[in-house]
Amino acid sequence: MSKAKTESAPASAGERVAKVIAHAGLCSRREAERWIADGRIAVNGTVLDAPGVTVGGSDIVTVDGQPLPDKVAARLWRYHKPEGLVTTHRDPEGRPTVFDALPEELGRVISIGRLDIASEGLLLLTNDGGLARRLELPATAWTRRYRVRAFGRVDGSALEGLARGVTVDGVRYGKIDAAIDRLQDSNVWLTVALKEGKNREVRRALEHIGLSVNRLIRVAYGPFQLGGLKRGEVAEVPAKVLRDQLGERPRKEKEKTR
Repeated sequence: MSKAKTESAPASAGERVAKVIAHAGLCSRREAERWIADGRIAVNGTVLDAPGVTVGGSDIVTVDGQPLPDKVAARLWRYHKPEGLVTTHRDPEGRPTVFDALPEELGRVISIGRLDIASEGLLLLTNDGGLARRLELPATAWTRRYRVRAFGRVDGSALEGLARGVTVDGVRYGKIDAAIDRLQDSNVWLTVALKEGKNREVRRALEHIGLSVNRLIRVAYGPFQLGGLKRGEVAEVPAKVLRDQLGERPRKEKEKTR
């Protein structure tokens, strides 16, 4: 098998190879680009060493010498992540992962966003890397909602400051809506909502106003709710519900309107 940098074809000829691999459900687009850098991806027998490659329907894409699986319909699951699991397929520290805990019948899935090891609650899973990328993008503007318990006391003016956005250690966080639900001994329970979902954003923003988070539960991601899911439980989102939330119609319905 030869190894060479393949020139990118015009965009109209197809899709970027990393996007094609992601849509096949093998990984995210970002991870596919890492696979390309590692020399694991070939197109028509030529190993790629750059991600800027566009492929069409007649091109043969292989990963580690194996062809891509046949494209299947995008599926979405709600998962109640327990604390103590990391949201990664392989953890260099050997800690238990979300994907180790999932039922085998789900097959290969990837997460839409992440929850850190100490966080729990709703984690969306999909077999389609393109869908994962789409739902993670800030342009999607889906609100993430959390129930948060934190040590300390805070007043309304500090919470109003979060709503205007804050900068913590050089990282700018956009609008964060936080409301006090109740006081419990030396802790306060809050409902927190944001759209960006940067790494450890809730913890860092609340620490900035003097609160130390000791429990964080994601209860919603856009229109999808944690609901009554028990810890470790998985439930598939019905295909019709998924299409409705994405604003898409079934193919047959589209053809009727043409």
